Amino acid sequence: LLFTGQGAQTPGMGRGLCAAWPAFREAFDRCVALFDRELDRPLREVMWAGAGSAESLLLDQTAFTQPAPFAVEYALTALWRSWGVEPELLVGHSIGELVAACVAGVFSLEDGVRLVAARGRLMQGLSAGGAMVSLGAPEAEVAAAVAPHAAWVSIAAVNGLEQVVIAGVEQAVQAIAAGFAARGVRTKRLHVSHAFHSPLMEPMLEEFGRVAASVTYRRPSVSLVSNLSGKVVTDELSAPGYWVRHVREAVRFADGVKALHEAGAGTFLEVGPKPTLLGLLPACLPEAEPTLLASLRAGREEAAGVLEALGRLWAGGGSVSW
Repeated sequence: LLFTGQGAQTPGMGRGLCAAWPAFREAFDRCVALFDRELDRPLREVMWAGAGSAESLLLDQTAFTQPAPFAVEYALTALWRSWGVEPELLVGHSIGELVAACVAGVFSLEDGVRLVAARGRLMQGLSAGGAMVSLGAPEAEVAAAVAPHAAWVSIAAVNGLEQVVIAGVEQAVQAIAAGFAARGVRTKRLHVSHAFHSPLMEPMLEEFGRVAASVTYRRPSVSLVSNLSGKVVTDELSAPGYWVRHVREAVRFADGVKALHEAGAGTFLEVGPKPTLLGLLPACLPEAEPTLLASLRAGREEAAGVLEALGRLWAGGGSVSW
């Protein structure tokens, strides 16, 4: 399973699934009830607010942008499991890794919700600003360009062999991006509220570390691939320091996909509001032809999208408990 990261949120997400399947609704309701203890607005009201309302605008604030997909992805996993679809390998992108860890039993849902709520709240409390830019260049070239600006800019994500995101102080990020653009390299600025996985996250790390230290950790019951190493891990995620580093360090998604492939994964099912990660896989595995399945697609009725993915999984030989 692939767990989508921040930025895939869509207004009304989860409403159709709640109406269609009790397994989804029960897990979603449980998540929402727990988040409502931590947030200053009811999460469901923000997620399902009418277009143009004050509540709907909150969905793009990171204090809600992180809890909302967590609730949908956790409940989607419960739905897939109700059909007998048990994941063998898990990977998440940024906030998606917290869902993956919770699904794998690294921490309880209650602790997972506290972690995610604190993560979003503390990030929201940071000064707005900074920038994130995607560069169509190899990691080694980007690392060399970032090195002179290491106090202000970091590699935030390695999403493909030539798809690297940098983040940090606006002026420095733009200067690096301009240098690549002058050489004909594709650059794309990301529309984000903060420069995630960069030096600008450091003021929140101490307080987040205190929250992470209050969590009870366990060894994962399902194999997980780490964002930090890009490798299959066991005990590494079962420590508060890992999740503090996870806020600040790069998401090594391309390495993680390669690790999944080397572990024998041939079918990749994305669990999230829309399939942002599936589009990255061809660049991560240029020689492979895996089966790619999306639980949900933007603009499509939710229940129909899930049933299509379920049917394709079964038709491809997947085990389904009808």
